[in-house]
Amino acid sequence: MEKKKKKLSFPSAYTVLFIVLILAAVLTYVIPAGQYSSLTYDDSAEVFVITDPSGHTAEMPATQETLDKLNVKADLGKFTDGSIYKPMAISGTYVSLKQNGQGIKEVIMAPIDGVYETVDIMLFIFMIGGMVGIMNYLGVFNAGISALARVSKGKEEIIIALVTFLIALGGSTFGMAEETIAFYPILIPIFIKSGYDAMVGIAAIWCGSSIGCMFSTVNPFSVVIASNAAGTNFSEGLPVRAVGLALGVLITVIYIVRYGKRVQKDPKLSVVYDDTDKINAKLGMDQQKEELDKMPTKFKIILGIFFLTFVIMIYGVVSLGWWFGEMAALFLISAVIIGLIGRMKEKEIASVFIGGSSELVGVALVCGLARAVNILLENGLVSDTLLHTMSGWVEGMNPLLFIVVMMIAFIILGFFINSSSGLAMLSIPIMAPLADAVGLPRDVVISAYIYGLGLIGLITPTGLILAVLDMVDVTFNKWLKWCWPLMVIWTIFGLIMLMIQIYV
Repeated sequence: MEKKKKKLSFPSAYTVLFIVLILAAVLTYVIPAGQYSSLTYDDSAEVFVITDPSGHTAEMPATQETLDKLNVKADLGKFTDGSIYKPMAISGTYVSLKQNGQGIKEVIMAPIDGVYETVDIMLFIFMIGGMVGIMNYLGVFNAGISALARVSKGKEEIIIALVTFLIALGGSTFGMAEETIAFYPILIPIFIKSGYDAMVGIAAIWCGSSIGCMFSTVNPFSVVIASNAAGTNFSEGLPVRAVGLALGVLITVIYIVRYGKRVQKDPKLSVVYDDTDKINAKLGMDQQKEELDKMPTKFKIILGIFFLTFVIMIYGVVSLGWWFGEMAALFLISAVIIGLIGRMKEKEIASVFIGGSSELVGVALVCGLARAVNILLENGLVSDTLLHTMSGWVEGMNPLLFIVVMMIAFIILGFFINSSSGLAMLSIPIMAPLADAVGLPRDVVISAYIYGLGLIGLITPTGLILAVLDMVDVTFNKWLKWCWPLMVIWTIFGLIMLMIQIYV
């Protein structure tokens, strides 16, 4: 009897990140170490603190004259009112340092340190898992999904457009990214029930967030903080970015809808067709559930509380300065209220909540492992070297070539520094003045920065994408296969919008 050959499978998110972790450690031996001096504002003493690469600090008066002396173009008021709150790299201060290669011990400790640094995100994920567990246990999601599928039958593309647009709007205005983790286990079953596959659900949420962040309009964590660091107003270039957002969302929706319709006609054309059973099991859709013709009043109240939770979360983030701690507490309280309305006993609520949280332990650990890559690069002192090298690429270039290379540089930097505010404060004070030398306005550099970061954020393992895919049990290679044509389209579109911004 002939033995059946084992089919090769793509490695898990953990293995992918571990490979990236090893490569990052190798880079700390290959790329020369170096660092810029940084500038921070001490609001208690009302002085500027300069920290040089050796770690020595010096205080300077918090005046506009000091900023001019340091060739920092930002306004003093942006420091004193808290708009610029992260250490800012000082142009012209880069120095080479002794190589600080990250060895076996550092590689082993990096994931542990990564978990410590992302514990707030991980706790938020656990609270989401607990709440979703209670909703599934009560059967509320099944009833809601069935009702929505009946209402939207024949016009399912409206759901794709609506989800993509709303999340893109959140990404453009306040950088909605990590917050979308709560949507995947809820919305993806809706898309599957509508005849699509899990990839359509992932794309509507993740691509919506990515295109929104790529064309940020008033996002305080990217375009606003970067404009402050460059000494410009975030409203400069805003009309072009707003048009780019509208067109970018339209392009993205068309791409997703075209794929979704092909899957509806022939499910075998799905990129994740072979994984259908596994994905359904991960989402709890493999269990036979009774579909109700009429939704009970109790379920309607619970769904109302559920959606109100998201409204409160968005309001808290945008208007009250909430972050992961407050969001986690909100989901915890909502989960308990939903359990009580569902007439669950105290022990039942606790047991189901913990069970739901445990389903997302793997997702939470992926976040910590992704952060470990950044930690290795930071400790290896290579991030500033990459910036210093790339800033040298664009000196004296033709303006059009300058902006193309600038976007490519931000794509590369975004892979290693996948934090909008962190990349802004490190790179913009160095990159923005280079625009002056080629006769371009600095707001074009701001757009190149958000376009590059948004593009690489679509696929970089150091971001959130692997955690998202692990939540649905989709491998990274399947995502790359689905999204690479869209990424090419976005790249060309981003370059076109940069060219337009130069000449309007």
